Amino acid sequence: LLRNIDGVAALALEFTILNASRTGEVLGGLRSEIDDDIWTISANRMKARKEHRVPLTGRSLEILAMAKSMDENSQYLFSRNGKPLSNMAMPMLLRRLNSNVTVHGFRSTFRDWVSEETSHSPEVAEMALAHTIKNKVEAAYRRKDLLERRRILMQDWLDFCESEKFNYVSTLLAA
Repeated sequence: LLRNIDGVAALALEFTILNASRTGEVLGGLRSEIDDDIWTISANRMKARKEHRVPLTGRSLEILAMAKSMDENSQYLFSRNGKPLSNMAMPMLLRRLNSNVTVHGFRSTFRDWVSEETSHSPEVAEMALAHTIKNKVEAAYRRKDLLERRRILMQDWLDFCESEKFNYVSTLLAA
């Protein structure tokens, strides 16, 4: 359903879901933050004020290319006439789809899926969500960002979202 909707808001929503990102991270996202298949979000744009690298799947890169073709000269990942989408663009799209879900709810769905349906570690899931480590000792010892393990996780999430196992997301993302 979502892939059948023309428009940058639908692309932004799919990108947000597939990367388990926050709305603000996506809407403020800049093309200059993309390097090959890594999206690096600066600390000043992150809730935890810590730089976050996101490994992008092939589908995420396709979405970015489609969004760029809709607004070639913009600095933003998702924009209209060079301006970023409004923070209401994705919620309004969900409302028009008569959906009872929220954009942020997909992050919760992602976290539940990791815990209940996969063998990925909680640490990898929390790192993918860019959550802060509350335990100061653990935070001091965890210095890496588990990028390669998160790359596998995000590909598994994409595969799951496109499968029949997850009815709502697969319905939204169905081609």
